Amino acid sequence: MSKRPPPYFPQTALNPTDDNRYKKFKMVAAGSIIVILALLIAAGIGIYYFIVWLF
Repeated sequence: MSKRPPPYFPQTALNPTDDNRYKKFKMVAAGSIIVILALLIAAGIGIYYFIVWLF
């Protein structure tokens, strides 16, 4: 017996697509970018004050 797939695969998803999916993705992407930028700025400020404290 060969391992062939069944002859028919549905071309649509079983659950309907969410109309706000792209909007949610943009919000998550923007939030992630803001958090990463805040962490980079905080690290830069921390490194600056650490160097000033050393000298």
